[in-house]
Formats: sequence, C-alpha cells, structure tokens
Amino acid sequence: MGMSGSPGSDGMAQRFRRLQARYEPVVTRTLLLGLFVVGVSAQLVKPIGDALEDKAFLGGALLSLVGYVLYESVKDLAASLRLPARAQVESRELGTFVSEAFRARTVEISFLGYTGETLYNELHHRLEGLQEDPGPTRHVNVRFLIPDFGRPMTVPSRVGEDGRPQDDPDFRKRLEEKCREYDQTLSGLAERLTRLGRVTARCEYRLYPGIPTDKVCVFNRELVLHGLYDVTARTVLRSSDPEFYDPKGYRTDLTVWSREGDDSAKAVLATWNRHFDSLWGLAPTPPWRTAPAA
Repeated sequence: MGMSGSPGSDGMAQRFRRLQARYEPVVTRTLLLGLFVVGVSAQLVKPIGDALEDKAFLGGALLSLVGYVLYESVKDLAASLRLPARAQVESRELGTFVSEAFRARTVEISFLGYTGETLYNELHHRLEGLQEDPGPTRHVNVRFLIPDFGRPMTVPSRVGEDGRPQDDPDFRKRLEEKCREYDQTLSGLAERLTRLGRVTARCEYRLYPGIPTDKVCVFNRELVLHGLYDVTARTVLRSSDPEFYDPKGYRTDLTVWSREGDDSAKAVLATWNRHFDSLWGLAPTPPWRTAPAA
C-alpha cells in the first residue's frame, strides 16, 4: 500500500492497469479460440494439415479448448471473490492493515478517534520489531488525534440517574493518563529507532475539541478505514462504581475506502486525507508534551 514513484508514473500505471483489464480477456479468448480453430482445421483440411505437420495438432486443439473453458471459469471465480470497494472490517483486524502499511519504504499512519488503544497495540509491536529488522521501511510518521480530555465532556462521562450524561473530571483524567502513556511509549520507540540510524520515525499526539464520534485510520494516504463509535456504550470500572458512557473502539466496524476502488471510493479517500490534514494543522499539542514531567 505504500506510495512510490512520481504522480506521472502513478498515472501511467493506472492507465496501463485499465487497458490491461479492458483488453486482456479479449486477447486471451481470441488466442485460445484461434489455436483451437487452427488445430481442428489441420485435421479436416488436408493441405492445412500437411502444412502444419499433420496430426500433431489435434491434441493441441483440444488443450486449447480446455484452456478456454478454464480461463472463463477462473475469470468468473475471480470476479465472485473480489472484495467490494466498500467492504467492512472489524477493528480487531487493524493488525493486518498495519502490517501491510509497513511493507512500504515510507509509512504514514494517521488516527482520529477516541484513545486509539487498538491501533496503539499494533503499532507498539511493529515499532519494536523495526529495531531488529526494519525490512523495506526507512521512514515512519504516526499521528494520533484524540479528544481534549481536559475539557468537560458529555462522552465520555458518568451516567446520571436519569440516564443523562454528567461530566466526570476523574474519569476524563484516567483516559488522559492512558493516552499520555501511549504517547510516551510510541514516541520513545520512535526516538530509539531514529538514533539507531536505519529508520527515521516520529509519533505524535494532538487534541481536538468535542466528543469521539468517528473512528478513522489512514494508511499511507492510500487507504482509509472509517466507522462510527457507539457513543451510548456503557462500562463499569468496578462493581461499586457508577456506569460511564465509554465508547468501545474494538467493537467498531470500519468501512474500507481505497485507491484500488472506484471513482467514488477515491473521492472519499481524498476527502479524508484533506480533512485529517486540516484538523491536524489546527490541533494543539497535549499539555503533557509541553509541561515538565511531575
């Protein structure tokens, strides 16, 4: 999924794939049918058979016909197995997309959502692995956009007696500390990788105002996973504690938008890339990055 080459070379490659998809079936069918017709004609028309060394072509003709039938079957099977442009995946499948992203020389992963715990776990293991075997990867840039838990919020919050959300500073602080630990761990790994000299890496968290509604993961600017949190999901930390509104990211289904999809999928992908870049440019740095450690 990594981006490579110039925009012109990407355009040429896409045009070649379109031409290949358009003309390959016609050319293949024509060749196979042509071989079959020539082989049969060599048996029925003696001058043709003599010119083509007589009986050596009956087997070839039959093989060509079998090949034609098999080709049609394989094409139909491939079409039936092809994933739709808007396939859905579960959040627990993020590891597959992270692994695919790290096959590129330049890796860029962006997250917009809640705490990013599911993605953090996958990135943690991947960045640790780069210290021993970086593979093709030479540059890594990871961006997390999370809610500003320093502000009063309706989600996450305490569930009131009437079911209405009640802001809970202690619960927000707990989530903020969790994200702070994620940030410190990933940025620490990135700094160690950069010091080793084989990979330059950067991992950064920034904040957005409001409640977490959308879960978005962008991989190498070529693929977007987008889903909606269940903002009414509840949790209880301990049996004696009250309930809290606490979205469960690992339960969120994600729609896939890719450069390999149709024009509408590519348009959605471009929109999310622009939108995330805009939000990132406006987002402030968390206080734990600007204030000295306690």
